[in-house]
Amino acid sequence: MRQAIKTFVVAAAVTLSASVAFNAVANTAKLDQLLEQIKRERVVEGRVNQERERAFLAERADKQALLNTAKRQLTEEEARGRRLQQQYAQNDITIAQKQQELDSALGTMGEVFGVIRQAANKTIGTISSSIISAQYPGRDVPLRTIAAATELPTLEEMEDLWVAMLTEMTESAKISKFDADVVELAGGSSTQRVTRFGTFHLTTNNEYLIRNVDTDQIQPLGRAPQAKIANSVADYHQARAGELASLYVDPTKANSLLRLNQQRSTLMEYYHEGGTVGYLITVLLAIGLLIALERILVLTAVGGKMRSQLKNLASPSTNNPLGRILKVYHDNKDADVENLELKLDEAILRETPKVDRGIGLIKLFAAVAPLMGLLGTVIGMILTFQQITLYGTGDPKLMAGSISLALVTTALGLIAALPLLFVHSIVQSRAKSILQVLDEQSAGIVAAHAEKEKA
Repeated sequence: MRQAIKTFVVAAAVTLSASVAFNAVANTAKLDQLLEQIKRERVVEGRVNQERERAFLAERADKQALLNTAKRQLTEEEARGRRLQQQYAQNDITIAQKQQELDSALGTMGEVFGVIRQAANKTIGTISSSIISAQYPGRDVPLRTIAAATELPTLEEMEDLWVAMLTEMTESAKISKFDADVVELAGGSSTQRVTRFGTFHLTTNNEYLIRNVDTDQIQPLGRAPQAKIANSVADYHQARAGELASLYVDPTKANSLLRLNQQRSTLMEYYHEGGTVGYLITVLLAIGLLIALERILVLTAVGGKMRSQLKNLASPSTNNPLGRILKVYHDNKDADVENLELKLDEAILRETPKVDRGIGLIKLFAAVAPLMGLLGTVIGMILTFQQITLYGTGDPKLMAGSISLALVTTALGLIAALPLLFVHSIVQSRAKSILQVLDEQSAGIVAAHAEKEKA
């Protein structure tokens, strides 16, 4: 309506302005046309406004209906909430009553359940670390289910626990063979025939195996134990039916003794712990033995030649000491006894250094070797006290190297001295036997020559 009035005022203003510019006759026709147009627009606008009013009233009725529906639903939900609260409180009371009834009905079954869970937990640890699981994997899975359960176990679960414990007991008394993947030290794995000795050991045909619990893999020892222990595996598997064969068994958990045994140092490792002093002792031993070997060979050859010369005293040879002594006699047959004796003593004195050569050096090495061992001991103790000063005594492994140096060098010195003393005694006895033969023959020659002169 306001729009129609506004339009009419504008039209009137336009008409008034037009009447000033044009004459009354021309403007009358235009005013009639404008009036007719305003009437038509007024009718159209009226119909539009009526449509809008009817739509607004219709929407108002719909909104009121939605509001009424929402209020009704709110009332219903509030009532439902009160009912649920009452039901929740009643359910709490019912649960408490049922729990009391369950506890009363269970009686000692709760204690049974606790015992079963405790047994399952204990059995899990035993089975997980047992080498029997290498042949029968996955035995701990049902036991873990029992241990983690919060309700009574079923009969099947209790049977699984019983079967697992019974399997562990029966298999612990068996020696069985099976194929398994064995991890190789060089990398990768291979399927090998594995022999299981109860709960003690896993072996192939020639070496011990261990089961890595963390990775659930079978692998060889990183380092072979002592030869007698390692060789017992091959001896056992190579034994024929009916033959007695022994095998070293480690009864400790996870083969701890066998693992410790493989960490034991070998003789060569002990030797290298002696360091520079140990190497010098070895050089002394080698030189002494070489000298002794040379002396034994030479003196043995000389002794053989002298024995051959004893069988032919009339024809002296210059390739042996006795022959050279006899040649001195044959060259001085006409000399008197005193001159001949002096000549023979001189010849023996010339032969003595050749026979005794190197014997004193062997004896010297035999005496020096223990002294060098003692020197290594003193050096090792000095290093030990130095490490104690720097690091304290908290970790004995820090002092192990220096103590090894002290002990190993002492042992090396004694080990070197003992064979050197023996070979020195052998060489000296050979030399004395040669010199004794020379003295005997010289004395015999002098005695025979004296008897000839008296005759």
